Amino acid sequence: MLLHPSLMTGNECCERLAYYGISKNLVTYLKTKLHQGNLEAARNVTTWQGTCYLTPLIGAILADSYWGKYWTIAVFSSVYFIGMAVLTLSASLPALQPPSCSVSACPEASLLQNDTFFLGLYMIALGTGGIKPCVSSFGADQFDDSDPTERVKQGSFFNWFYFCINTGAFISGTVIVWIQDNSGWGIGFAIPTVFMALAIASFFSASNMYRFQKPGGSPLTRVCQVVVAAFRKWHVEVPHDASLLYEVDGQNSAIEGSRKLEHTSELEFLDKAAIISAADAKSDPFANPWKLCTLTQVEELKILVRMFPVWATTIIFSAVYAQNSIFVEQGMVLDKRIGSFNIPPASLSTFDVISVMIWIPFYDRVLIPIARKYTGREKGFSDLQRIGIGLVLSIVAVACAAIVELKRLEIARSEGLIHENVAVPMSILWQIPQYFFAGAAEVFTAIGQLEFFYDQAPDAMRSLCAAFALITVSAGSYLSSILLTLVSYLTTQGGDPGWIPDNLNEGHLDRFFWLIAGISFVNFLVYIGCATRYKYKNV
Repeated sequence: MLLHPSLMTGNECCERLAYYGISKNLVTYLKTKLHQGNLEAARNVTTWQGTCYLTPLIGAILADSYWGKYWTIAVFSSVYFIGMAVLTLSASLPALQPPSCSVSACPEASLLQNDTFFLGLYMIALGTGGIKPCVSSFGADQFDDSDPTERVKQGSFFNWFYFCINTGAFISGTVIVWIQDNSGWGIGFAIPTVFMALAIASFFSASNMYRFQKPGGSPLTRVCQVVVAAFRKWHVEVPHDASLLYEVDGQNSAIEGSRKLEHTSELEFLDKAAIISAADAKSDPFANPWKLCTLTQVEELKILVRMFPVWATTIIFSAVYAQNSIFVEQGMVLDKRIGSFNIPPASLSTFDVISVMIWIPFYDRVLIPIARKYTGREKGFSDLQRIGIGLVLSIVAVACAAIVELKRLEIARSEGLIHENVAVPMSILWQIPQYFFAGAAEVFTAIGQLEFFYDQAPDAMRSLCAAFALITVSAGSYLSSILLTLVSYLTTQGGDPGWIPDNLNEGHLDRFFWLIAGISFVNFLVYIGCATRYKYKNV
């Protein structure tokens, strides 16, 4: 058994505990400590989460082009830790927090208080984004995917890697959130900071055991070279015999650390970049990739183009997942009492995590062996089938949230609480199904994305393609923010309170959930069309 992939999963567990120790209860901190309203707090959370999944492009380009995955993780982990420390100071020092609310008003946070808090928050976004595309692919690099036995273990690695992510999320959603709500935000942010330090120490402890893949140069440059070379030869006819296209001799390609890719017949125009023209034969074009590219370099770009429709259709899934902050706000106006114990609304998202932690062992140990008998595939389901199942489950999750909200508003009306900004007598435990289905959707779609973008990526673009998977989360969060803004604008015309007012008893949050469910259903139909047309790569 390889030890270092196991250490990578432990490292990820600590890092995710640190991340979710901030993000799980962030909407509560913004509302109770920085005195922001429901809409502003939800928008700030989704925008920050979106940034956390946009910055992976920075880490991916640096890793694939110059630093390699190891040093990229090392540098951005340090940025991450500094951001955690700044955030902890912001929550600990009275001078960096606005005064508490009085009976009549809640003082706004000063410029210094806001700037300090958001400086730490966005340093975390840069740090986590920088390392995120590298950690999963660096862990998967420890397996030899040319060995059938190790390839199966690699598929299992992604499942257990995600399991460790959710172990960290589970601890954050229970213990850390409880500490933040009951013992103070200073200590509540300090504990995740300590776990981030443990994650960094765990990563460096196995440095002499890792397998390293050399960076292959800038993937963006190689893409541009193919486009430029193809347009230079737009008038040249593509030969019917693919063996006439330019490729270096030997097993490995001209790209550092990359195997050769087989020719595919689609996107024929790009093949022009690999044609050795009469003008090329008279000169020395092999030293100028802006005039002549290898077949493998052309196929790299074709893979990215083929991936794009699949990538685009998973953005809506991420928009559904971004509704977690809205789920928390919904929980705030439900009855949080279980006997003598009050459940913090953010802690209920733990059922999402529990669902993931139940589904991953079931999927890995039970479902895959059964599916393997029927499909003959090593992994049971194809990556695209797995993603599609998750998209269906995400629609079910939002529909459950809409049904709960319909019932909650019905109770609010019957109890005469419409104009009272108070919780209604309906147990918060009714939110469990929406969190459970959201967790099941993650196991299928989120892990399926990780595997799909790693397996289908060119060897020298794996960090970049992992970043593409993460950018769907960013795009989904930004889409959610845009939807929240549009819904607020369109539904508050004429003095109406709108669908998502500060007093949710006056609103129609159920309509917002149905809107998301409807968009998700249309997106699923588009995804089916894209998935059925997709052609897998051949090395």
